[in-house]
Amino acid sequence: MNRQLRELCSHNEMKSFVVETKTHTTLLVPSPLQDKYNALIANDGKTELQMLSYQAPKIRLLRSMNIQSELMQVFDFAVFPNPEFDLPIFCANFFTTANKNIIVLDLNPLHDVISQRYYKDKYYKNLMPLGLKYAKLLPWGGKLTSESIKFFSPIVIWAKFTSSQDKNDALYSAFMEYYKAWLALMDQSIEEKDVSQIKRNCEAQHRYLTWRAEKTFTTSSIIYPTHLVNAIFNKQDPGHGVLKKLFGETLAKDLLRNFLFSGIDELGSKKFLDYFPEYCCEDGAINEKRSIVGKSFESRPWNSSGEFVGNNSEANI
Repeated sequence: MNRQLRELCSHNEMKSFVVETKTHTTLLVPSPLQDKYNALIANDGKTELQMLSYQAPKIRLLRSMNIQSELMQVFDFAVFPNPEFDLPIFCANFFTTANKNIIVLDLNPLHDVISQRYYKDKYYKNLMPLGLKYAKLLPWGGKLTSESIKFFSPIVIWAKFTSSQDKNDALYSAFMEYYKAWLALMDQSIEEKDVSQIKRNCEAQHRYLTWRAEKTFTTSSIIYPTHLVNAIFNKQDPGHGVLKKLFGETLAKDLLRNFLFSGIDELGSKKFLDYFPEYCCEDGAINEKRSIVGKSFESRPWNSSGEFVGNNSEANI
């Protein structure tokens, strides 16, 4: 990370950054989660985890988590809208070691942008120039499964790169521009009054949270890659994520369900297999494979107009 982004990811700087944005979010106040989830020391006695959480009239939860150790830094920042708004979910996940960066930056769509053109055009049509700009500076990072791709937008930045001043500066700039773009969408958003649409938004966000929590816990997610995690912790158990390794299973589950993906128990009652029955094993357990379909996208699957074209050559931008 460059100095600016590293400082932004720190607890105090992130707190200042969040507070400074309250002119956009209005009445931004600490979330009830802040009392319980603020700072932890991992089982190794060295790795620090720091957390912040806020809420606002249009924001159900704005939260950040920063994990800092001698060998790595993990930054996880997300903003979830209230169900009365069909806004995308702001998502920034950065995994950094001494010379390797693995990042995901996106305005995750609340509704399917592959099949629902109205939603895609509403939120992403005017943002395509921004996405194209950073897709060139931070090229596609390799395979993403067909199951995962449904939770990303045409402007997603998914990249792996060796640290350099140019790349690190581009990442910092991308984070700031994407977040400002999300704030602008939020400022323009109008509260939904249709009860059926609010219910639909609520279920869509619950489905997203359920997917993220399960796949983060049971697999090495895209932000916690297997080979790096194993190298850092000297273990060969790719079915476990970073949080499990650092804090143990019980605390990791608590952090995932009640902080990182808070809302799973409040926004709906469906379970993972209700949403994703294709992952059900014969014994009723959840299949821990990253992909059931077995299809992945090695290059950006959207073209310069934001149309989903799979792995066709016209997707390369």
